[in-house]
Amino acid sequence: MPLASTALPLGTVAPNFALLDTVSDQIVSLQDVTSNRATVIMFLCNHCPYVRHILDELVQVANEYQQKGMRFVGISANDATSSPQDGLQQMRELAKEHGFPFPYLYDQTQQVARNYQAVCTPEFYVFDRNMRLAYHGQFDDARPKSNMPVTGHDLRQALDTLLTGQPVAADQKPGIGCGIKWKTPLEAVD
Repeated sequence: MPLASTALPLGTVAPNFALLDTVSDQIVSLQDVTSNRATVIMFLCNHCPYVRHILDELVQVANEYQQKGMRFVGISANDATSSPQDGLQQMRELAKEHGFPFPYLYDQTQQVARNYQAVCTPEFYVFDRNMRLAYHGQFDDARPKSNMPVTGHDLRQALDTLLTGQPVAADQKPGIGCGIKWKTPLEAVD
């Protein structure tokens, strides 16, 4: 059963993080990936069919918009004990296989996902030049087994709007995908 992202309030300042990049084996912080144009933080994972469905176009969008001065970073928060296909080595292999042009970070404690109120994969957060949330939602309307083409329309529209210096429309469709595999139920966390 697909899960929809929750509404983190627009204007929220990006929570800090410092996580292991599974490709470079280096710690990457929010400051390392911040752009003065826009910063895209994506909660992804290896096994989710909703993520796998958009991966090729996501890489294309990241390549295209990074050339325009925007930065991208992927984060996986899935518990690798219950979802072994989302472990460090598997993340490294997926990033290399698809040529990720962005760091793919592992949120082992799941605290970063909680700080962003992330609940599903894929889930997209776009922060403006002041690192305030301008967009939080879906990549596009495409879903596995649907006839909708994968275009990245919603994310592209938000990025294009920020490039013009305009605010992104507040009417945003939530991300839809697989629920994050929590170590403990989200409700049990203080």
